[in-house]
Amino acid sequence: MQYIRRVESFEIIAEPSRRAILSLLASSQQSVGEIERQLRMSQPAVSKHLRVLRDAGFVESTVDAQRRLYRLKPGPLREMDAWLAQFRRFWSAHVDALERHLNRMDPDRRDPKPSMKQKTKEKTTRPKPRT
Repeated sequence: MQYIRRVESFEIIAEPSRRAILSLLASSQQSVGEIERQLRMSQPAVSKHLRVLRDAGFVESTVDAQRRLYRLKPGPLREMDAWLAQFRRFWSAHVDALERHLNRMDPDRRDPKPSMKQKTKEKTTRPKPRT
């Protein structure tokens, strides 16, 4: 059951407009009108995406006079992040192993930026221009 809920969560945030809305809400709470203006979407489209996000638990709303303000609910995102952590560790280890392998194959690849020592050496070994 937990796995199914995670898959559904990924399906919900897979939609680019919903991800854009979540990104906006990560910085501050926003009204439908503010989201509409910033993302250049129609009010019905923004409302539809907010309803999906609210039903999934990603956002919550409060009423402020005649405006409804939406804000991010971090709980579901934390759950997804915790679940993804195992895969980050897996890929990190594999990427590190790839880097070590590539360094063994091509030792010059290790440090793409010359060190200060190398820069100084280059300066001292260059021929002087003729005057």
